[in-house]
Amino acid sequence: MKRALIILLSVVIAALISGCSKEPTPEERFSQYVKLWNDQKFEEMYGFLSEKAKDSISKEEFVSRYNKIYKDLEINELKVSYKQPKEEQEHEENAELPFLAKMNSVAGPIAFDHNATLVKEEREKETNWYVDWNTTYIFPELEAGDKISFKNVQAERGSILDRAGNGLAINGTAVQIGVVPGELGEPKEQTITKLAELLEMSEEQINKAMNAGWVKPELFVPLKKVSKTDKGLHEKLFALDGVTSQMVGAREYPYGEALSHLIGYVGPILADDLEELEGKGYTATDLIGRRGLEQVLEEQLKGTNGVRISIVKEDGTVKTLAEKPVENGKDVKLTIDVVAQQQLYDQLKGKAGTASAINPKTGETLALVSAPGFDPNEMALGISQNKRKMLEDDPFKPTLNRFKLTYVPGSVIKPITAAIGLESGKLQLDTAFDINEKQWQKDASWGKYKVTRYSDVKGSINLEKALIYSDNIYFARSTLEMGQDTFTEGLKKFGFEDQPEYLYPIEPSQIGKIDSEISLADSAYGQGQVEMNILHLATTYSPLVNEGNLVKPILNMEDEQGQVWKEGIVSAENAAALNGMLTKVITDPKGTAHNGLIANYPLAGKTGTAEIKEKQGEKGKELGWFVAYKPQSTDMIVAMMIEDSGSKEVVTRVKEFYELRLQSGM
Repeated sequence: MKRALIILLSVVIAALISGCSKEPTPEERFSQYVKLWNDQKFEEMYGFLSEKAKDSISKEEFVSRYNKIYKDLEINELKVSYKQPKEEQEHEENAELPFLAKMNSVAGPIAFDHNATLVKEEREKETNWYVDWNTTYIFPELEAGDKISFKNVQAERGSILDRAGNGLAINGTAVQIGVVPGELGEPKEQTITKLAELLEMSEEQINKAMNAGWVKPELFVPLKKVSKTDKGLHEKLFALDGVTSQMVGAREYPYGEALSHLIGYVGPILADDLEELEGKGYTATDLIGRRGLEQVLEEQLKGTNGVRISIVKEDGTVKTLAEKPVENGKDVKLTIDVVAQQQLYDQLKGKAGTASAINPKTGETLALVSAPGFDPNEMALGISQNKRKMLEDDPFKPTLNRFKLTYVPGSVIKPITAAIGLESGKLQLDTAFDINEKQWQKDASWGKYKVTRYSDVKGSINLEKALIYSDNIYFARSTLEMGQDTFTEGLKKFGFEDQPEYLYPIEPSQIGKIDSEISLADSAYGQGQVEMNILHLATTYSPLVNEGNLVKPILNMEDEQGQVWKEGIVSAENAAALNGMLTKVITDPKGTAHNGLIANYPLAGKTGTAEIKEKQGEKGKELGWFVAYKPQSTDMIVAMMIEDSGSKEVVTRVKEFYELRLQSGM
């Protein structure tokens, strides 16, 4: 019995020893290699290579090649699969094992079948299986001496168009100024000095470009892009020896300053942008929206670059591995009427201000102007530091976008105040106050503060006279009787402190803090802390000609027209009465907008002069306002504001705008 147990134990031990010393199979070895590959552990993978494979590539080269290819091609979701056979196969010196590799790349999915060859080798007195690697394991088509080509196919940026299809931002051309070093002539330094002056570059920048490693005396060295329309600059540049040019693609803004704040411009993408936008298809050579709608609509305009990953064979033939087709950016058509935009901008030349024009029935924004503007073409091509500083130091602040901001509206708010009072029933069409004084206060509790009127009309002042003569005291008194809650709720019905979805981000008009009778009285005639943006101002007059509805403003031609923002906020009776009164603001010889009278073209409107000052008694900065429209057939409401101006000048400029429209048959 004891002898039998010893024999049995010996058999078990022998079996265990035999199992421990069993040679690994090629299937097991390749499974280990595949796991490392899926984990992209390239250094450890190198240890599985055959001696022949190691002779063809060093460990450093092997690891760096895989890392570079996978990084450059943005390889992700790598899955290499090899399924071991159920039954163990017999192999002598080598084994052929099939595998499947799948991965995603920047150009889309890549998949391939391939066979791995494993060879049996003895190392340090141990026999094992090693992968007889070559470049076809990366991609089957990639043989020794072949190269991987990674090519970006640039997407064409979408254009921004006006309502008639006129290009506001288009893909055009510019003049690339450069030099041929061997043709600069003598003295070369003098030419470079003059060239630097004309291009507003430093001599150091020009010399650095000409001393780049690739430069040869006969080659064109690009320096700076300039506008193709600047013929005077071209003549001066081409008069210099060795200076020449090439036409290159560039973003163009045909209407320049007039649309600079609305459309904006593009510029080169920066390192910070690339980091922030990683994974969104941008490259270091892309342009990106820097301001205006170019920035707001970047995702829509940019499109998606196409990518082609290919293997270029030694004989020059090309095999495509993966390709993502280019998707050009989408064009955007605006509701803007570029003629109206240009005409309104021209009326503001020499002044700082803003203007808007809307169709009160459809809500279409026909013009949205901020003046002065800047040259977006110059910005896109690369403005010099000197010119940028000039813009920043300009007292008119040409880089400030005024149409997106809010301002104290002054008396242009009075028709809104009147409509709120009439609709609430707390103000009647015949409500009148006996007003003879120049200044007024409710009682002694107001201290030294008084409401000042600028009209010299005395006696009984009703709503019509109050609008015609723009009487501050009338609106202060009527709104005090109306009450704070009625007034603020009424303003909200007119869209204050609200902003419907709009293509361009604009600050909503604000009621501000009304915490006293004085602030309520001031707010009634557009002082206090009430602030409005120019687009909303034009929109607030739409209920007077749009069946009492406040129209929703739109800027994109694809948006639904005639959307109601606030419904039925002015009755037909009150709208008709207010239109009649606002017509007399212009037709009445003593009306504040009488200088806006156009023969046979009855406009209605309201002036405003807002004064921004620290305290009563001081002279503050004035903002001149005017809103005008034709009540009988209204397809346009125009609002304009000019800084450091009274309303009379604004009325004159709006009148000239309408006269131009009439002359051109619009």
